[in-house]
Amino acid sequence: MIPKIILGKGARATRRLIGYLYGPGSANAHADPHLVASWNGFGPDPGRSPRRNPKQVEDQLAAQLDQPVKMLGDKAPTTTVWHCPVRAAPEDPILSDADWADIARRIVAAAGIAPEGDEEACRWVAVRHADDHIHIAATLVRQDGRRPGRDHDIRAVQREARKIEVDLGLRRLNPGDGTAAKRPTSKEHFKAKRQGQDTTTREILRMRVRRAVAAASSEAEFFAVLEATGVDVRPKVGPSGDILGYSVALPGDLNKHGEPVWFSGSTLAGDLSLPKIRHRLTATSPEPVTARPADPWHQATAATERIPDHLTHGDDQIAQGQLVALGGALDLLPLAAPAAARSELERAAALFERATRSHITADLESARVLRRSVQTILRTPAATHDGAGLAMLLDAALIAVAFAKHWHRTHQHAQQEAAAQQSLVHLQTAYTQVAVPVLDGLARRTPGIQTKQRYARHLQQAVPEHADRILQDSAWDALATVLIDAEKAGHNPATILDQALGQRTLDDARSPARALTWRIHRLGQRHTPSPLAQAATSRSTTRLPATPFHTPAATPTAVQQPQVRRR
Repeated sequence: MIPKIILGKGARATRRLIGYLYGPGSANAHADPHLVASWNGFGPDPGRSPRRNPKQVEDQLAAQLDQPVKMLGDKAPTTTVWHCPVRAAPEDPILSDADWADIARRIVAAAGIAPEGDEEACRWVAVRHADDHIHIAATLVRQDGRRPGRDHDIRAVQREARKIEVDLGLRRLNPGDGTAAKRPTSKEHFKAKRQGQDTTTREILRMRVRRAVAAASSEAEFFAVLEATGVDVRPKVGPSGDILGYSVALPGDLNKHGEPVWFSGSTLAGDLSLPKIRHRLTATSPEPVTARPADPWHQATAATERIPDHLTHGDDQIAQGQLVALGGALDLLPLAAPAAARSELERAAALFERATRSHITADLESARVLRRSVQTILRTPAATHDGAGLAMLLDAALIAVAFAKHWHRTHQHAQQEAAAQQSLVHLQTAYTQVAVPVLDGLARRTPGIQTKQRYARHLQQAVPEHADRILQDSAWDALATVLIDAEKAGHNPATILDQALGQRTLDDARSPARALTWRIHRLGQRHTPSPLAQAATSRSTTRLPATPFHTPAATPTAVQQPQVRRR
């Protein structure tokens, strides 16, 4: 059950609201509007007065609600109307008018509008014009002339809604912590629908701003990226000439006056205000320039693979910083993905956005490698076509998001935990769409039967508990291909397999063959042995090792790790 508080001001605010509640609605969605409850139990009901002009009854109802406000004259507050739509979930049963009346009384009591038993409280009504919701309208002056005690009414109403869900057996929503981005309003949803859009302007702008923050290395670049993605930007300049903030708008998105609809960064999300963006851009130092830069896909994958360890063993500030960086990487990955996987990756990123914010201050410096490597991927055109690189990174991201879900659960972040779980579903689908063509391509180059038998013996010696699954997996041919590629590059296949097994346990992998394929693909390209080492490797690989090799015993398995299943 979702209550949402909206405040109104102006001399005719009450009359306008009553007219809207008893009118057809912006999309002709209001059917049979009628009163289900009121402050005194017998307020005039325009929807149930067939012998009278409904507009006159609306005038009468608005006048009665406004009476305490009018009595104050010039001393009346500027904000006079408290409006709270309360909506049930689609899967909830249809509630009776009596049920909705009880819900309305509980909501106004929790908000401080009309505490139970207070005969001098504010005047209010609850109007129902659909099966799944009501609107509560109240005026913000008590009948004794005082202001209502509605401190923290938003949180109080949300807490009461959670209790109502339990009492009436409705769908139970996750409690929030005040860090969620502002939801689009009903008007924004209706506008998007009229314009044929699946997403509201607010949500489109939020994603584009997040991408610009993730892609930029400086404030100037942030604004340049925003404008390059088709966003109108309006800086807020102070008397000193300094930029104090910014607003954004989508071209063609106009209000009723034909003017652009502007959104400030802070109204899109709390972490998208200009001061927060500046902190994020300056908190991560540039990576040192090296003579031989590493493959950015490999760097990003390695950094993502370390996230579970940070979430399991690091402090909360570092863990939160890792989640922010992971969210930034997911925001940018659709830009480097094939068209078939782009929509799933965009949905995964939009959902995981909720899992990147909590009240814990993020240590952003700890995650600079992931941030910089993903930026490098986008700035290197050839890198974005490496399907194996994207598959590797998504494979690591699946584990990282699963650990994020577990971390939020241990911190009792219910909404963030649910967001991570929902993101996993779309991320898994995108991974399959990206990985399967790459694995099929590798499988077509699989080595001969004798070479595969040699690799099979290596596996049976090194990881007997998983060998049978690997050898029977459809990805076994692809794994054999990356092993022979590494061998041709001068690596000892037994040694590189040993290194891959030592990176992380295979116990939580749905497909150990796929997990090993990505690890060996990366290891085989990372460090090519010297000519002398290659010669020694060539001699050693003509026969099996004299003694078996095993996964290093020092590889720990984290206690109470979440069970992750990967494809």
